[in-house]
Amino acid sequence: MHRLSTATLAATISILSNVTAQDTAVIGLNSLTEIEFSQLSQRDPNPLGEKALAIHPDQWKHAETEHFIYHFVHDYVATPVSVEAEFHYRVVAKEIERDEPPGDIKSHIYIFENPQEWHEFQALGKLEPWTGGIHSEGSLFIQRDPSYKFSGNTLGHEIVHLVMHRFYTAGIPRWLDEGFAQYISKDAHASYQRARGYISKPHSESIPPQDFMPLSTLTAFTYPPSDRVHAFYNESERLVRFLAETDKPNFLKLLDALGRHQPFENALAEFYPTRFSTISALEEKFRDYASKDFGSSLQQASN
Repeated sequence: MHRLSTATLAATISILSNVTAQDTAVIGLNSLTEIEFSQLSQRDPNPLGEKALAIHPDQWKHAETEHFIYHFVHDYVATPVSVEAEFHYRVVAKEIERDEPPGDIKSHIYIFENPQEWHEFQALGKLEPWTGGIHSEGSLFIQRDPSYKFSGNTLGHEIVHLVMHRFYTAGIPRWLDEGFAQYISKDAHASYQRARGYISKPHSESIPPQDFMPLSTLTAFTYPPSDRVHAFYNESERLVRFLAETDKPNFLKLLDALGRHQPFENALAEFYPTRFSTISALEEKFRDYASKDFGSSLQQASN
């Protein structure tokens, strides 16, 4: 069974001890400290950020943590986001075994509370009307209605995108980006919830045979058709999990190679030569793994 690597799990336990303490008092002493916009350490070069702050500009407040800058309306909404953001940053950095990226660039997170203002932003940014959040050029724009209790790994998924953008600024393939975000956020969210006293286990959905996409198709998508989005996310997560569980050190090398835009089949042959040197060989073994229903736990990928 594999959720997070041993080194990551140890780090996660340490992180969670701090997260739990913060989370119990998010409206009290540990809430974000508001600072003036002019005093922020960095500006966001993303033009969508300017569009966001132009919507009722007098309402926006601002704060910073070690790796992120927040733009929000109420600190009791933003503080839990900040706790989860810093938690996921550390989990991702440990999981990919990377030091801090060069420079001290922080990612900006814009938190809308009012659904009407979110719709206004969607129109200004020419976003799809169904989007509940968007990661764009290293910035995150989300809606967090304070009257609604959020659960699940959605925020963690988007934070993983932010963090991966900082380590791989040139981008990584869509299947890898979405699959890795699902893989990390599902496991991390379960750990996060357990540290807060909930019974929680990660769940990786099996792929019904009729929904299985050939890997040549899956890995070629820049974005899947609207009727295949759910299947694309699930199969991408399963593929990332399979590759990482099969050989974690070489998965990280594969990740770096794809971050340099090396073709997937070439990188696969270089880093998994004795296991599946071609996409066809990988698909043969992966198809069986993907179709098994593991429930809330996962068996180790077979060699």
